[in-house]
Amino acid sequence: MSEGVWAAPGRVNLIGEHTDYNDGFVMPFALPHTTVATAARRDDGVLRLHSADVPGGTVELRVDDLAPGRGPGGWTDYPAGVVWALRDAGHAVGGADFHYESTVPAGAGLSSSAALEVVTALALSDLYELGLERGRMARLCQRAENVYVGAPTGIMDQTASACCTAGHALHLDTRDLSQRQIPFDLAALGLELLVVDTRVKHAHSEGEYGKRRAGCEAGAAALGVPALRDVAYADLSAALSLLDDPEVRALVRHIVTENHRVQRVIALLEAGEADAIGPILTEGHASLRDDFRVSCPELDLVVDTSLSAGALGARMTGGGFGGSAIVLTQTSTSTTLKKSLLEAFASTDYEEPRIFPATPSPGARRVS
Repeated sequence: MSEGVWAAPGRVNLIGEHTDYNDGFVMPFALPHTTVATAARRDDGVLRLHSADVPGGTVELRVDDLAPGRGPGGWTDYPAGVVWALRDAGHAVGGADFHYESTVPAGAGLSSSAALEVVTALALSDLYELGLERGRMARLCQRAENVYVGAPTGIMDQTASACCTAGHALHLDTRDLSQRQIPFDLAALGLELLVVDTRVKHAHSEGEYGKRRAGCEAGAAALGVPALRDVAYADLSAALSLLDDPEVRALVRHIVTENHRVQRVIALLEAGEADAIGPILTEGHASLRDDFRVSCPELDLVVDTSLSAGALGARMTGGGFGGSAIVLTQTSTSTTLKKSLLEAFASTDYEEPRIFPATPSPGARRVS
């Protein structure tokens, strides 16, 4: 029998990509797309997990047996990892029944995994009266993904799902975890932000993400700083001259310029000049494509086609190697732009993209 229903959203990152595990700045906002969990406690130490979206039936695990490397793999490692992380942190969590339904596109770079983790943590916090503060919840979910699942992701995705508010983008400093809600009401300015899901799937835990992270850490070590966050934009040229490895140099250049782009976007949004952030988004894509090398032909096609069709700016969003791009456009030209994108993809052998507007929405919450 259900004891409640909870929801947690996916997210779009407006600007600030791969900066989160470099102690830098990010700026996500929550999508209206959510993972919904119907849950109840169990007193027999069994965790029962079922998804309406994944074939395979119900998976049963014993909470006492949960440990990194011992899970069955697949989607159930994410909620199981949350239970493990909570218990490992000393929280008295027992068994539970969970049924999930999600409208967050999986593998699209929109943080479907973080939505699954956060909705599980929120439900367990309420069911077992843990009283978890949202930032603490996000950190435990990150630990579940890093240690239990084995994906070396930063803190942004879980924080966005747990902490975002409607009508705002979240400026998160990933070093001290301080947050600011930045007004982001595009509709009032006659603007629209489209998400273009290329339907190209990515898998961060398969190695490429980890290689980029290791390269950034090598760059910070070579420069003698705790993290690339500590390289000032004004000092970038001098810093790059100290690096011999061209791949590390390119990674460092992206992180330092991306942190600067976040600060530029914040200044424009706070000045009410959202239409002026477009070129900064496009700069970010070029950096992710050329320096960080995490784009793909489908994402590049979205950006190039959108700009040719009159978009104000466009870039890939998320970890890369597939997933989604975002496109900033005037509302009056949105329909024409979508048509151009569909035609461009139809002229290739790529799968037709999914295109939808991104409306800044509330973070995780109890539904009933």
